Order: sequence, then structure tokens, then C-alpha cells
Amino acid sequence: MSTTAAAPGRSPRRGMCAAVLALEGIVVALSTPVMIVVSDVPVGTALLVGLGVAGVCLLLAGMLRSEAAYAVGWAVQVAAFGIGIVVPLMFFLGALFALLWGTAYFLGRRIERERAAAYAAHEARETDRG
Repeated sequence: MSTTAAAPGRSPRRGMCAAVLALEGIVVALSTPVMIVVSDVPVGTALLVGLGVAGVCLLLAGMLRSEAAYAVGWAVQVAAFGIGIVVPLMFFLGALFALLWGTAYFLGRRIERERAAAYAAHEARETDRG
């Protein structure tokens, strides 16, 4: 029995989704000064919303071992898009990140399924030989 067949490696879905969340966190954090200076949002509210959503993005990027974290990731996409109410450019950026998140999530899940099938086929071949 081969040891490589039993150890499929890192999750492509987790890696891609974590990258999207990390970049989204930076963009949302940078929207905070825009909320304060351009949109005249009170400083406390802007810090709470902008840095709060950014912090959740960054924390969530490290918590993607749990399926529940992916559900929260979808909610973060809605929150980032919702910031567009105050900073209209965030409608575009929120939609863009939601598209990236969806692509990373569904493509990563597909790669995981295909990888699992390939490992199972490899394992079956190894078992038939031995």
C-alpha cells in the first residue's frame, strides 16, 4: 500500500478561499478611511464596520478547516457588498470579491472531489497489484 495515496495533501478550496479572504480584508480595511473622509461616516462607526469586517475576513481565513467557516465566508461577502451603501465603489468591489469567493469555493470543491476519486482509483490499483 502506498503512503502517498493515503495522504491527499492540502485542500485547494481552503487555500484559494483563504487567499480571497485575506485580500478582501485588506480592501475592506482600506475602505475605512474612505468612509470617514469622503462619506462623512462617524469615526467610531467606520472603524467598527470597516475594521470589523476586515478583521473577520482575516480571522476567517485561518479558520477554514471547518465547514461552518465557509458559511460565515458567504455572510462576509454580503457584508462587504453592503458597505457599498456608504462607499458606492464597494458595491463593485464587494460583487467582485463575491465572484472570486464563489469561484474559489466551487472550483476548490470540484478539485477536492476529483482528487479524492483519483486517490481512490490509485488505491484500488495498488490493492489489485498486491
